[in-house]
Amino acid sequence: MKRVFLILVFSVVSGFISLAQNSNVVAPGELNLQQMLQPIPMTAKFINDTSFIWCGTMVKSPTDQKYHFYYSRWPRKFGMSAWVTHSEVAHAVSNSPFGPFEFKDIALPVRGKEFWDGMVTHNPTVHYYNGKYYLYYTGNYGDGKVTNPQLNFSHRNHQRIGVAVADNPNGPWKRFDKPIIDISKDTTAADAQMMANPSVTQMPDGRYLMVYKAVGRKRPQPFGGPVVHLTAIAEKPEGPFVKQYKPIFTAENVDFPAEDPYVWYDKNCYYAVVKDMKGAFTNAGRSLVLFYSLDGLDWKLAKHPLVSTLNIKWANGTTQKLEALERPQLFFENGKMVALLCAVNETLGHSYNVQIPLK
Repeated sequence: MKRVFLILVFSVVSGFISLAQNSNVVAPGELNLQQMLQPIPMTAKFINDTSFIWCGTMVKSPTDQKYHFYYSRWPRKFGMSAWVTHSEVAHAVSNSPFGPFEFKDIALPVRGKEFWDGMVTHNPTVHYYNGKYYLYYTGNYGDGKVTNPQLNFSHRNHQRIGVAVADNPNGPWKRFDKPIIDISKDTTAADAQMMANPSVTQMPDGRYLMVYKAVGRKRPQPFGGPVVHLTAIAEKPEGPFVKQYKPIFTAENVDFPAEDPYVWYDKNCYYAVVKDMKGAFTNAGRSLVLFYSLDGLDWKLAKHPLVSTLNIKWANGTTQKLEALERPQLFFENGKMVALLCAVNETLGHSYNVQIPLK
């Protein structure tokens, strides 16, 4: 009897040890994304001599087994601030998530200033839900004038969030006559002026959570402010999204603490990588930081908040100091995190996307 009991105990303990060794599940908020970052191969640098490249989001097609990459681009001759007047969402393809990528077409082209997104498309983030591809993005219209080095606020303050839908990652993409989420009519609301930077993930109950950047009208025009992030929930990926109105990623006495969220659900909690604008969340200054949430509505800094400083490591052994590392997005394959995609601004005044391998 004693021997049988010892065998049972040993089997149970062995089972727990085996589960611990083979499980990728960590306690809520304890993901260490910084520890997963690997040196970047040179093929994972997507750059163009004549265009600024920004943003970056990727999906693998089960049909052609290729990696489809969507990004924002605009002519370098107009300057960096012309993203708000001349950006368009383009499409490139590769046989690897780490490139090299080849330009294929313009996914969301200009379609006329009579449309809410008719002159500019920006901030793409792609998802595959229920057999269809959903390309969420920011669109705007305005007077079309380049106003470097300042932003053109007739375009910036018309930013809204929409989605394009396709059966194939090569398109064609169906766009809609109205944004899927719009500014609030209440002029005191946190999103009364403009909205951008959409990020969407499917919730465990099948609904869809959106996190987005919003600007109010409580601060002097034309910039407005404060700049916050809000959440919204929908029953379907194309909406309608119901706003929750509670600001997240906030910092005391900071009007613009964060930007560029990327949100996802990971087994037992939600995570979000965001740009720390002013070092409000760590001692690393402007950087990428990690938040987590149990319900998608209330957010806290993760146990390992720092994801990356402005230094990146290349596979050739060099380290590069950047002017900016922004627009973080993750690429998943077979349920595993494969790459962290980021927009890069060099001190030389050029921008591109990098696909950082994850261990």
